[in-house]
Amino acid sequence: MSRSLVISIQSQVVMGHVGNSAAVFPMLAAGLEVAPIPTVIFSNTPDYPTLRGRALPGDFFADLLQGAWDRGLPERADFLLTGYIGSVEVARLTADFVARAKAANPRLRYYCDPVLGDEQPGLYVPREIADTFRDRLLPMADIASPNPFEVAWLTGQPIAELADIPRAARALRMAPEARLIVTGCKLRETAPDMLESVIHGPEGLSRHPTPHLPLAMAGTGDLFAGLVAAALGSGRSLAQAVEYAQVQTSRALMRAAALGTKEVVLCDRDFRMALLGA
Repeated sequence: MSRSLVISIQSQVVMGHVGNSAAVFPMLAAGLEVAPIPTVIFSNTPDYPTLRGRALPGDFFADLLQGAWDRGLPERADFLLTGYIGSVEVARLTADFVARAKAANPRLRYYCDPVLGDEQPGLYVPREIADTFRDRLLPMADIASPNPFEVAWLTGQPIAELADIPRAARALRMAPEARLIVTGCKLRETAPDMLESVIHGPEGLSRHPTPHLPLAMAGTGDLFAGLVAAALGSGRSLAQAVEYAQVQTSRALMRAAALGTKEVVLCDRDFRMALLGA
């Protein structure tokens, strides 16, 4: 049986687990084939006193995309995942690539994780990149997983209760058959001490609560998206994939807290064993 292929276009760091440095490992461990394409290469996240590296120059990034075409990757990929993008030129090239890939491969499922910001520190990409996500990438998405801040910024509509989510999906101009996952929600209807991911799709809403951990670490959303893709590529439904990703993300966060690290921990034995059963 052939393995699912994922093309993953997002950031890469030398130290730590964000972007592809968080998402690729769980997908590989779950048995998927992964073709990672970096949008930026940094030494670490911006949480440290120094930050080295930069966004890929547009011509270099375009050359890597062409290399993917040379090897026939878009035509045989099952999933295309996009995350953090560090320059406006790379954002536009990514949108062109997604459009061409979906035209060449009608069965390709595009998963857009619009990495734009959070309640703290707010928007951390240039507005032009956020505009490209809103105007070009999200309307092409089959699955998208913004957090409430990102939804509110993109639509101008805060996410305070369940009824806000269908309105947000319409405002994002996603396709009628697309699925929107709003992650990390603390809604009026959410139980105390819980967070939830809410899926909106043609079938309506489904709610997926998880205990609220008082932890905030870079790369949490990137890891979650990689875990969702891993579970989908292994044949799980989207609802099952979201719940699996929540459990595994919580496991990585709790292990990091126990070790006193600033980064999510992917080498924990229980985490790794669960990936093998994805």
